[in-house]
Amino acid sequence: MALKKREKDKGAPKETAKETARTPRRRREIPRGLMVTLVAMVCVAVIAAVIYVQWGRITTWAGGARNSIVGSLGPGGLWLLLVAFLAVVIGFWWNLSSEDRKENVRASFRFLRRSLGVLSLLFAVWGVLAFFALGGTFGMTIIGSAGAVGGLRILVLLLLGVILVFPGAMWHGLARCLVWAFKPRPRRPRPRPALPAATGRQPEVIPLHTTEPEVIVPPPITGVTRKPPMVASKVIPNLLDVLKEKTVAAQDAKEGIKTAFTEQDEQPAAAKPSDPADLKQVAQDVWRKYGEDGDTEIVGGWRLPPLDILDLTSEAEISNTDNLNRARTIEEALGSYGVDAKVVQINVGPTVTQFGIEPGWARKFREVKEQDENGNVVVRQEEVSRVRVKVERITSLANDLALILAAPSIRIEAPVPGKPMVGLEVPNTSLSLVSVRAVLETPVFTKLRQKSQLAVALGKGAGGEAAAGDLTKMPHLLIAGATGSGKTVCMNTLIGSLLLYNTPDALRFIMIDPKRVELTPFNGIPHLQTPVIVDTNKAISALRWLSQEMDRRYKTMASVGVRNIEAYNKKQDEDDKLAYLVLVVDELADLMMTTSSDEVEQTICRLAQLGRASGIHLIIATQRPSVDVVTGLIKANFPTRISFAVTSQVDSRTILDIGGAEKLLGRGDMLYLPTDAAKPKRLQGCYVSDAETERLVYFWSNQRLGEQGPQKAADLVPEVAVPKAEDFPDDSLLDAARQLKEEHHQISPSFLQRRLHIGYPRAARIMEQLEEEESSQDDTEDAPEDGFPG
Repeated sequence: MALKKREKDKGAPKETAKETARTPRRRREIPRGLMVTLVAMVCVAVIAAVIYVQWGRITTWAGGARNSIVGSLGPGGLWLLLVAFLAVVIGFWWNLSSEDRKENVRASFRFLRRSLGVLSLLFAVWGVLAFFALGGTFGMTIIGSAGAVGGLRILVLLLLGVILVFPGAMWHGLARCLVWAFKPRPRRPRPRPALPAATGRQPEVIPLHTTEPEVIVPPPITGVTRKPPMVASKVIPNLLDVLKEKTVAAQDAKEGIKTAFTEQDEQPAAAKPSDPADLKQVAQDVWRKYGEDGDTEIVGGWRLPPLDILDLTSEAEISNTDNLNRARTIEEALGSYGVDAKVVQINVGPTVTQFGIEPGWARKFREVKEQDENGNVVVRQEEVSRVRVKVERITSLANDLALILAAPSIRIEAPVPGKPMVGLEVPNTSLSLVSVRAVLETPVFTKLRQKSQLAVALGKGAGGEAAAGDLTKMPHLLIAGATGSGKTVCMNTLIGSLLLYNTPDALRFIMIDPKRVELTPFNGIPHLQTPVIVDTNKAISALRWLSQEMDRRYKTMASVGVRNIEAYNKKQDEDDKLAYLVLVVDELADLMMTTSSDEVEQTICRLAQLGRASGIHLIIATQRPSVDVVTGLIKANFPTRISFAVTSQVDSRTILDIGGAEKLLGRGDMLYLPTDAAKPKRLQGCYVSDAETERLVYFWSNQRLGEQGPQKAADLVPEVAVPKAEDFPDDSLLDAARQLKEEHHQISPSFLQRRLHIGYPRAARIMEQLEEEESSQDDTEDAPEDGFPG
């Protein structure tokens, strides 16, 4: 029994000590309903006693009053008045006895309105009774006369009563009648000619648009308590708005075919595919406007392109109501899982919205039994401990929150750097493009441009803030991402940002594009040290030349006594200054698959280690961030990295040393890890269209000063020759291999590896030398004695 009583006490709500002191004896408390009933019985008894004592006088008075009341009201009106009085008394008593209606002020007005409506209907029925001589003089007063005027009065009273009792139904009915009356009728489609009889098929009509689209209601979320939404039938819409919506729907139905085939034209201008001929014409128009006749900035005889050459797209606006509803849903969901948390900040970005969640407190209580003044045992709750909710409890609910929010994927940043909260990044319902011009015009990029010559635009963060980077501080950038995630667009953005503010005298490019289609549009700019390299052998030559150029620059700076390129350029004239060199590689994996992969890795690592002070910077991209492409040595020399959407968490850890890139949305959604940050930051990368790239290239290609132009790859360093077996020195085990060949006649690298106890590369190299010797002996024996071919 004690156990059952204890379980029953646990299920009941706990009371504080103050509440317990106010109600010392619960058992002696009299229910309110019983008290009201007793008072009513006493009042009825007193009234009955008074009527019994004064019955004589009451009958005498009632006899005279009855004749006058019945004569004025009529028998039917008297009964109606009695029924209405009882209904009003019962309704008023029911309204006062309900605690919920006492707290709601609207219930009182609703009761008064309905009472007036019932009274109007009562007068109408009373007037109808007057037509049959049952309504008395009061009924005749209501109708005035038993003719058309009386009927009109009864009709007005009936209509007024129905409107007061059922206002919503009457208003909706009137609105539908007006909409139906003024609704434009769609024209009937002309009959289409049938197909020829030989085919035996009838034309199939596919509806492209409907006037009333289907409304999909999401299923209710179980396990989460929410406030009841406002019922649509209780909201009285504006009649003009209803008419306007119906008219627009009818016009859409009338022009359905036109709307269906113009959806692609409603996209942003930057996202439309353009014809190369149109791009050329646009670029020529831009050059005539800004290059020839425009008032642009001139640096060292070069015209810098203006910002008007780039497009400025408008970003989609997100409703604050949706974000507030999402924040409330997040709090309720966390509360349903027993996690005390509160959304304290909402940062709206172009792709995702970050909800800042502040963890609450995890409290522990214990039951303390005490005796009150009357000797009864009272149980109260005493707080034992109070600690913050662990961050792991929030991060472990990522999948559950994604399910409740109906999001494809969410990312939790725990904690947000520099803020005491956990960031929950939820994708927006509508994604918006971030143009390069929108970032270049922000104060963040303007301040960075004043400090650094190689400032680049990156995008906008989760809170809508602009993000820019300094290539001299990076000092090298490694970009990774799957196909179609926005990797090449990001590289075009970086190149375009540098072309806007740097002349060919201050900046030079070396571009390597094994794909042959991504960086080749920049072939016309005068900033190129050599045309875009598409051959892997020439790419290795360019890397070797860049390494030699770095050594030459260090010798030059050492002769002057300076440590870096900035100090060297301050001491030199304009003609003797060194230009920055930026190496852009679009696909590193293709270079790492060549026979000279070791040389590629060593050269890139050497440039990354020593190139910063000499003004050489690297921007390398790959779509396969595996350990055999992005090796540990390369990753150690590229502290600044950008990761777009990848296919697995392994690839994310390879490029960022942390998971999260596999949850990105693609189309420019990226994680940016600068050198001075411990965790990556989520950004929406800038978008550069083909038209903007064509304008920049055409703007710079029309400016030629002297004979300056790109050099050929062969002028830099001759192509790398693949080493042959005869180029290697004779191995010390070559004689032993010759002896094994004479003994066994047929040998292989594996055989040499086992018998000579060497590695496979050395055994293969010895085997190649033996084959070269055998082939040279065969050629000598076949040759004629005079040395000329027979």
